Amino acid sequence: MVSRRRFVLATAAAAGALVVGWSALPPRQRMTTSRPLPTAPGESAMNGWVKVGADGTVTVMLPKSEMGQGVMTSLAMLLADEMEADWATVRTEMAPIEAIYNNIAAVVDGLPFHPDDHGAIKRLGGRMVAKAMREIGVMMTGGSSSIRDLWLPMREAGAAARDMLIAAAAQQWQVPAADCRAVAGRVTHSAGRSAGFGELAALAARQALPKNPPLKDVEQFKLIGKPLRRIDAAAKLDGSARFGIDALPEGLLYASVSMCPVLGGTVASFDAAGATQLAGVRKVLAVDGYNGGTAGVAVIADRPWHAVKALAAVSINWNEGAMAHVNSADLLQQLSKTLDSKDGFAYYKTGDVETALAGAAKRIEAEYRAPYLAHMTMEPMNCTVQFKDGAATVWVSTQVPGIARRAVAKVLGIPPEKVEVRVMLLGGGFGRRLDVDFIAQAAAIARSAQGVPVQTIWSREQDTTHDFYRPACVSRFKAGFDAEGKLVAWWNASAGQAILANVLKRAFGVPGAGPDKTTSEGAFDQPYEWPNARIGHEIVDLPVPIGFWRSVGHSHQAFFKESFLDEAAAAVGRDAVAFRQSLLKNHPRHRAVLDRAAALAGWGTALAPAPDGAKKARGVALHQSFGSIVAQVIEASVTADGRIRAHRVVCVVDCGLPVNPNLIRQQMESAIVFGLSAALRGEIVIEKGRVRQSNFHDQGIVRIDECPQIETDIMASSELPGGVGEVGTPPVAPALANALFALTGQRLRSLPFRVA
Repeated sequence: MVSRRRFVLATAAAAGALVVGWSALPPRQRMTTSRPLPTAPGESAMNGWVKVGADGTVTVMLPKSEMGQGVMTSLAMLLADEMEADWATVRTEMAPIEAIYNNIAAVVDGLPFHPDDHGAIKRLGGRMVAKAMREIGVMMTGGSSSIRDLWLPMREAGAAARDMLIAAAAQQWQVPAADCRAVAGRVTHSAGRSAGFGELAALAARQALPKNPPLKDVEQFKLIGKPLRRIDAAAKLDGSARFGIDALPEGLLYASVSMCPVLGGTVASFDAAGATQLAGVRKVLAVDGYNGGTAGVAVIADRPWHAVKALAAVSINWNEGAMAHVNSADLLQQLSKTLDSKDGFAYYKTGDVETALAGAAKRIEAEYRAPYLAHMTMEPMNCTVQFKDGAATVWVSTQVPGIARRAVAKVLGIPPEKVEVRVMLLGGGFGRRLDVDFIAQAAAIARSAQGVPVQTIWSREQDTTHDFYRPACVSRFKAGFDAEGKLVAWWNASAGQAILANVLKRAFGVPGAGPDKTTSEGAFDQPYEWPNARIGHEIVDLPVPIGFWRSVGHSHQAFFKESFLDEAAAAVGRDAVAFRQSLLKNHPRHRAVLDRAAALAGWGTALAPAPDGAKKARGVALHQSFGSIVAQVIEASVTADGRIRAHRVVCVVDCGLPVNPNLIRQQMESAIVFGLSAALRGEIVIEKGRVRQSNFHDQGIVRIDECPQIETDIMASSELPGGVGEVGTPPVAPALANALFALTGQRLRSLPFRVA
């Protein structure tokens, strides 16, 4: 008889062999959709990524959400360049929900491996995850992954369409395809014949799909690398662009919502008598908290103002729930206390750090803290839903259309195939629109409207007080030096919540398990060549709802790491730039970025006073995130009344091959303003389960008269493109903190900054 142990081992071995065998198979294609793309009259689909109209218009299918980062333009550039399309004819259209559009790069990048790890386990793990995400993943815009995810698929689709158009021309002219070429939206023959893409589109769509169409070399690019204008610029300037809040289906009603002021609370009872008598009011109803959200009361009316006014007249009694006694100050203390006894899962170890610390000639220690943060997108949460005849149409600004579709289907009790999601432009995302609580809520409200479309709009106050916040975090450091001041030991442990586990539970109802890279990213995955090091994170379960926030773990771990690195340099009397250079001997790309930033900023030279006569000083930070490297030098001063002013930011970025320098500069500027706003004012304080901040007056952003001069330098590179949308944010806070230390001698170890 076979023992249970032998049976389990044999089964595990067989399963392992199947997994390894499956991973060795080639990945499923990302060229064609399972169902034909919808086409307009005169339009022909070349593959799942591009359609060509009889008038020559080239329509690029866009599976990534446009939220200001310029992805509508950059992705179209990839396809159009390989296709040899005339850029003036290129348009974009949101892609349907299909497996070929699943985001693979973001998930592979989320595996907890160090960037310098090039081992077999990392390669196998990445390949297996990539294949799995092609089958069971989601369409998603986030993690600065759009270009990295579609660098090859978009180009291959464009090249395939080009070859199909050439094949169609060759067939029509009865000439060898090798004698034809595509250029600027036309196919030409060596004998002088020529036809536009529109003339060839219908015949081209019937050609066999090329398996491995040749791709251009870098020196052959005509669009990629050029600072082209944004495709969406004109529409945003003339007001024709349509965001989620601009959805206007016929017969539209509006809903306003008041959720329990205590996070996670529910409705005990409500009295709508005072509201139902007001003009335009159609219905008052209670709504549950969906997908991690908080329950509340909604008013449906014929106008937004009527809904808002009536909601104020509803008397509501709340069940405050378990969060009623939660204070964020206590939670930060809990995180700090956790580190008294735990040093967390080790994401990175090298050498013997304990022995090195024990034998160090000099040691320093410090604790850093970061608060909860809200997203504060300019467009507040909104969603329009029409539920009629057993099917739903959803107009929404979302980063996850597939998850949104499932959430709506679950609320309405219909199959996902009965839900059509129309993705609108996003008035900011920053990770907030990776969640679908507001979408599920809107579906529940529309369900009661008897087939009439309803647009649910949150007020800014409801948005700010019912967010999924950037987690608070506490981090401790120890550094040891030898008698000559050389760094010999680097120890770091942080404590905080894990985002991924919370998101998986909200979106899919499954618990997260194991290490979560987002908790320690920015701490362990950096290029510095520590001689002896241990970097870990302890996951602490806390009741505050958390989510992805622009640059995720990098947003606070970069502040911790780069600030303490400055402390280490100061402790041994070393220049901050030189100290970093000494730890980058085997990382020439990183050192080149650092050196370039220092040179452009005039590092080491005297600074003129600020306009008010106050003294200025510089601070530096270097950070790698999402496949890109950024160094920043900030010049700052402190006014007589204690206000911190950033005057100049020199930002150098190596993001691999720059697809569109214009968009890269825009994103660096955006990320710097975003990071400055968080460093100077960003803080969510929770008292008795209630979020104290409510609007821009107490959760402010940097205004135009406070914005520093920003100078962005893009390093030339032939490496594969890295991320851009988030990478400019992490270095901001530490560069500013380091400047303030140089200026005042105060080491600011908590965000937001307050100078004593």
